[in-house]
Amino acid sequence: MVAAHNEATVIGRTLRHLLDGAEPGEFDVVVAANGCTDDTADVARSVPGVRVVEVERASKPAALNAGDAAATSFPRIYLDADIPLSAAGARALAARVSGADGVIAAAPRRVLDTKGRPLLVRAYFAVNGRLPAFRDALFGRGAIVLSKDARARFDEFPDLFADDLFLDALFADGEKREVAEVPSVVATPTRTEDLLRRLGRVRGANTALRAAGAAVAVRPARKASWLVDVVLPRPWLWPAGACYAALTLLAERRARRTPEGAAWARDESTR
Repeated sequence: MVAAHNEATVIGRTLRHLLDGAEPGEFDVVVAANGCTDDTADVARSVPGVRVVEVERASKPAALNAGDAAATSFPRIYLDADIPLSAAGARALAARVSGADGVIAAAPRRVLDTKGRPLLVRAYFAVNGRLPAFRDALFGRGAIVLSKDARARFDEFPDLFADDLFLDALFADGEKREVAEVPSVVATPTRTEDLLRRLGRVRGANTALRAAGAAVAVRPARKASWLVDVVLPRPWLWPAGACYAALTLLAERRARRTPEGAAWARDESTR
């Protein structure tokens, strides 16, 4: 299931990559186009084997809920519109949540594409890519698979932006797993300003989820992890660590100044 808001430039590529090599009818692919002012829905409909539902307002939670209502099968993969996932990768993710060993939720291995990025962006992700918070977590990959039992853990997606952190919080460590053989290539911002926009968005969304009193134990933020777990054991990363800390502080200040209800600050540089 793909929630898509103004993703006409990438949605076709993502869907064709997913369905290339799939058997006819193997995947029930639902695109929930929400609040689109471009031709996202039409591009998605042009790909054989794809069903489209349209949501009037631009809201990822509303799109996820509408897509869930339309979807008919499990395991269910929630895929971001700009994340390339192959048919083989989708099969491997689905197979991992059989529940035979207690695992009912999974995500692919996070691969950060920093090729050709500015120095500050590469420095930031040199630290971010080593943070232990991402080990066997569901967030930060753009793809999450849930079994039927896993999906039964909650009613609807809350009206908050941090959907991947919300899902991650629903499952104990033994119930979720990273599938190392399936890569999820996450395009990092191509400009430092876009990185700051993305960081501000993520921090604001995560803070809102923690403050909302959701009925899940959202993992606490370990603000010193970049230093204690990443930089101190690797002294050669001190310059990158300084950049990471400065960018993080700047993004947090921006997030605090962003008015409630402001538009979703998406990184447009990778689209």
